[in-house]
Amino acid sequence: MRTHIRRGVLAALIAAGTTAVTLLGTTPAHAALPTPIAASTARSYLSSMPATTEHSRDGYSRDLFPHWINISGNCNTRETVLKRDGSGVVTDGSCAATSGSWYSPYDGATWTASSDVDIDHLIPLAEAWDSGAHNWSTSKRQDLANDLTRPQLLAVTDNVNQSKGDQDPGTWWPSRTAYQCTYARAWVQVKHYYGLTVDSAEKSALSSVLNGC
Repeated sequence: MRTHIRRGVLAALIAAGTTAVTLLGTTPAHAALPTPIAASTARSYLSSMPATTEHSRDGYSRDLFPHWINISGNCNTRETVLKRDGSGVVTDGSCAATSGSWYSPYDGATWTASSDVDIDHLIPLAEAWDSGAHNWSTSKRQDLANDLTRPQLLAVTDNVNQSKGDQDPGTWWPSRTAYQCTYARAWVQVKHYYGLTVDSAEKSALSSVLNGC
């Protein structure tokens, strides 16, 4: 009798554990942009980066930065960031987002259609080219274009991303001033990690914001 009871209890525990694992696997925690370095660290990094003249844009092509590579299963980098930065995101068999909501920290807008959202390369690929990536291997350019570890990729309103284009902080900032400190910290972190340079206007604008963080 006791043996049967023990077997029944064990079976129930295994079943409960299996259910818990299944639930955890199908409802991943909501995530967002990897937290950038502290403002003090960003100021230190920036001070060590000499202001230099940018390289010519000649020879640049986005194709030199392979992006939206496969990350897991059917999901590429764009789809992975959409799931990471969204809330209640549902995807189909090809990993395309069919529903969910996305808050754009650049302008404070919330969208319920993934077609209204772009994945911004915080350091634009052309800006990276101008700042040193023209000398990189294709593999390193691919790393920057698909970097999910550092704060380089972020889901934002599509037309805001398009208005930013290839601009650096010398000429463009998110319209939400509350996000500018985060943006500056992330910008410096990514440039420092990849050994990219800054020009004088870019450095001055970053310093101004970081000094107020």
